[in-house]
Amino acid sequence: MRILLVKTSSLGDVVHNLPVVGDIRRNFPDASIDWTVDDSFAEIPRMHPGVDEVMSVAPRRWRRSLLNRATWRDIGALRRRLSERAYDVVIDTQGLIQSALIARLAPGTRVGLDWRSAREPLRIFYHRTCRVPWDRHAVERNRLLVALALGYRVESEVSYGIHAPAFPAGPASWAEEIRSRPFAVLLHATSAASKLWPEDQWTRLGDYLQRRGLVIVLPWGNETERARSERLAKSINAAIVPPRLSITEAAWLLGTAQVVVGVDTGLAHLAAALGTPTVGLYVSTDPTATGLYGARRALNVGSLGTPPSLSEVIAAESRVNATAKASA
Repeated sequence: MRILLVKTSSLGDVVHNLPVVGDIRRNFPDASIDWTVDDSFAEIPRMHPGVDEVMSVAPRRWRRSLLNRATWRDIGALRRRLSERAYDVVIDTQGLIQSALIARLAPGTRVGLDWRSAREPLRIFYHRTCRVPWDRHAVERNRLLVALALGYRVESEVSYGIHAPAFPAGPASWAEEIRSRPFAVLLHATSAASKLWPEDQWTRLGDYLQRRGLVIVLPWGNETERARSERLAKSINAAIVPPRLSITEAAWLLGTAQVVVGVDTGLAHLAAALGTPTVGLYVSTDPTATGLYGARRALNVGSLGTPPSLSEVIAAESRVNATAKASA
């Protein structure tokens, strides 16, 4: 059986789709599994040994340049590549118009969410639709949709199936500094200002972790986040601000940290998926739906409109590290 998964973005959503690969492999060991994903996040499914081929797409760039011939050449090339694979089943776990349109480029029986289960009316794009309850976590929604599409029951625990990549080739000096030392990664940055945790709290948390002998690393993704990392580094003694990292470099960093503490951001989900002790801070979103999930070394603190206190974060950090030591 040849299967195509369509989950294009965002980073956290792509991480949440990883467990379906293991589910499929357990039920169809000889299946060929491909995945279409936004080129910004293609490194994530490539980390999973159960994925045979990753096909990068660029829906955001295509939307901005629909009248450009290069856009239509890219779409045509994708269509030809998908046609060559001759899929039996194409499963759109994204549930948006852009993902449904990409799914329609591929041969095979297209399956997606029904009108009660998706944010957009997409029935016309699929041969079959499935009802998936909204009250399930995003990971379980993905797993249930794929199970219904392929005719099996979800019976196993969540497994993301990925591991930290090797130490980056030709590492910069900042990476050499922490390679043989215990360190903590603080993910202070996120896509929405409403999800941020106060900077003075990050400083106090950083000071606490340093007193426990950890080096503090403050990654960033854009110039605003870089400026915040540098402000925090001035307040936290000897904290490290790395250069902008690729997803593979970030995965090495997150996967080898002693602990990761992060707001509602895709990198926090990646850290938990890699098995690192991880604390997720929720300020304006509900972790029941999209929090860190299915990882034994991860805890969520805070909730919609109820930011976590410093003492709650420290207590959660102690608990995830205790769990990690007990399972080592």
